[in-house]
Formats: sequence, structure tokens, C-alpha cells
Amino acid sequence: MDILTFLPFIVLIGAMFLMTRSAKKKQAAAAQMRNDMQPGTGVRTIGGMYATVKEVHDDTVLLEVAPGVHAVYAKNSIGAVLDDAEYNRIVHGDDPELDTDDAVVPDDASSLTGDAEVAKIDLGKDDDASEDAPAKDVKDVKDAKDEGKTDGEADTK
Repeated sequence: MDILTFLPFIVLIGAMFLMTRSAKKKQAAAAQMRNDMQPGTGVRTIGGMYATVKEVHDDTVLLEVAPGVHAVYAKNSIGAVLDDAEYNRIVHGDDPELDTDDAVVPDDASSLTGDAEVAKIDLGKDDDASEDAPAKDVKDVKDAKDEGKTDGEADTK
């Protein structure tokens, strides 16, 4: 037998070895991250919930999911341990990079134009519509459609 016939099998076995090796490295890093958890750190569960670690046990952790609300989770359910700045930014909306002393952008662009009066636009009525004409009711429109039916016709659409 020639070595060229075994070459595809050798490449396949080598690729499988490299994939399992990288997966084992990822698992070891995740286990190390979970073992390094300390009470008071912020975490994100694999379900996407953010909480604060209160107690760490062998296989479980006690998380404070809301002020005064505690829940016991398996250590394997912790997806990421977050540093304090990132946890506060996500949960509390704190962003230390934002400086609130700068000028605030207004919600309305009309304050930027300097004009005291802004022309009002009436979006409610057409110019052709008369003030005296009553608005058609939905029931009136439905009744008008039903008038064209005879006794044997169905209401199918």
C-alpha cells in the first residue's frame, strides 16, 4: 500500500485532534473563570441574566438577581464573570467615559434654529374636506358593503 492512500485519513485525524484540543482549552478556561469567582462580582448567566455573586460553593453559586432577591444557580450556568466597570455599565447604565458637563444635545431640532416661532403643520384634515360633513363611521361602511348581498350568499372573503 502506498502512503498517498492513507493521507486523507491522516489529515482527518489531525484535524479532529486539533479541534478537540482547542475545545479542551476553552473548557479549561471557562472552568478556571468559574473557580475564580468571588462574592461581590457581577456575572452573566448562560441565559443572559445579570446578577451579583453572594456566595460560592463547590457546584453552586448564590446570586442576587435583584435587590433582596436571591437564587441558587449551578456553577456551569455562569457564562461570564464581568469586571465592575462593565457590570455597572450594563446593569445600572453607568458609563464613566461619558462626561455630563458637556453640552447636551436637545431632543428637538427646533431649539437649534433660533426661531422663536415654528410654523405649525396641520396633518389632520384635507383642504377639500368640508367642516360640516360628518365623518363616516366604520359601521356605516360595513352596512354599505352588506347591502349588496342576497339571501343565499355567504360571508366568505
